[in-house]
Amino acid sequence: MSDETKVETTEAPAGMAALGALTEDGAPEAAATAAPAEPKIDNLGRSYATGRRKDAAARVWVKRGTGQMKINGKDVSEYFARPVLQMILAQPFEAAERVGEFDVIATVKGGGLSGQAGAVRHGISRALTLFEPGLRPALKAGGFLTRDPRVVERKKYGKAKARRSFQFSKR
Repeated sequence: MSDETKVETTEAPAGMAALGALTEDGAPEAAATAAPAEPKIDNLGRSYATGRRKDAAARVWVKRGTGQMKINGKDVSEYFARPVLQMILAQPFEAAERVGEFDVIATVKGGGLSGQAGAVRHGISRALTLFEPGLRPALKAGGFLTRDPRVVERKKYGKAKARRSFQFSKR
């Protein structure tokens, strides 16, 4: 090979993270910080999100307020009478240190009360991150943004339930 055909190459940045802001000479910028996401708030001052758990699906609206919660048109203490379920709904606000700052309106369908409470909690967490994107790390660390994938196993043919066999009779 001749010296004229030799082309000078520079090392390519490793990974997508290194492809951030590059300076004019092609070197990566040392302190490239990502801009925070924009809040998604409608013209009524609410953020909307859907939460799911087991067979339950919840549509949740979050807005600034005094901490009131309405589930299917009822007060939270009336709809979810058990204190454990009310505690589940309060967890995202406690993790984000925003207790009593937001009003929640939710409609929930399907499943039982426990699944519905989990669905509303998931919806509240997602709506809070849309309202205030800075809360995402605290809610993510608490595990509130992850949809719980556990669902009821289907019944198989030849079985009494999903795995339970019929009673065996030797004679």
